[in-house]
Amino acid sequence: MQIALAPMEGLVDDILRDVLTRVGGIDWCVTEFIRVSDRLLPASHFHKLAPELRRGSITPAGTPMRVQLLGSDPGCLAENAAYACELGAPAIDLNFGCPAKTVNKSRGGAVLLKEPELLHSILREVRRAVPAAIPVTAKMRLGFDSPEGSLDCARALAEGGAGQIVVHARTKLEGYKPPAHWEWVARVQEAVRVPVFANGEIWSLEDYWRCRAVSGVEDVMLGRGLVSRPDLALQIAAWRAGRAPQALEWADLHPLLRDFWAQARRKLAPRYAPGRFKQWLAMLTRNYAEASSLFGEIRRDDGCERLDAWLGYDAARLDVA
Repeated sequence: MQIALAPMEGLVDDILRDVLTRVGGIDWCVTEFIRVSDRLLPASHFHKLAPELRRGSITPAGTPMRVQLLGSDPGCLAENAAYACELGAPAIDLNFGCPAKTVNKSRGGAVLLKEPELLHSILREVRRAVPAAIPVTAKMRLGFDSPEGSLDCARALAEGGAGQIVVHARTKLEGYKPPAHWEWVARVQEAVRVPVFANGEIWSLEDYWRCRAVSGVEDVMLGRGLVSRPDLALQIAAWRAGRAPQALEWADLHPLLRDFWAQARRKLAPRYAPGRFKQWLAMLTRNYAEASSLFGEIRRDDGCERLDAWLGYDAARLDVA
């Protein structure tokens, strides 16, 4: 069984990848998508979204990181995929799941699920361009507006060369509205001979059990559920290994929160750092009452002073007290 951390654009950057993989239970993670249009991107563009490339393509905790590309031009995607491998990417993931309107309007993400032939061409060209030892994987949804075409899309990806397929069990039009249609993940797995990962609406260990029972697959990719419950992958992995799952208490998260804030302060301008922290904190409110209380205290703060004090951050020393 494998547990992956989902590539959530604008949320799971290198800072949150570091913090979440440090908790444990995650076998691999994926970068935010790198948009490819009509040219070979410079190394600086890859390093901006995937700074782990400079450190052996692993997070500080040692979790492997895959580089995700998004686009619709098979040749250009293939060229950029090959270059990403030269820069150190241990695997290439292709995004056919993003539901954002701005992305879809530029022929990226889930809109390509309307064109199975194009999916096949993209996978074929990228697979040809990438060294044989480096996996090429794909993430898809259950079609654009209906799951009826999802099996054709999955076959196109697998036959094009995808070694694994992650299925976000909703259509593009459904966005992130529950429920996730895990029964369709089972149908996708029946249609292809490569491993299929289930993704969507796994917020707890109990949700994982239900997803596993309905979908028939054990491999999962965790997104918002893992961001809002940082020990979720660890709980699933412990249960799978026959150990009693241990939940993290709010006090156990303090070191992670402090380090997240320290990294945000070092990486971002002071006017942006509070927003990044509040973004994660808002998601933690789903499972931690203390997060709700803290969020209520700081939600209107635009400055860093209160968080510096609460998290023990010394800007003069650029570290955590």
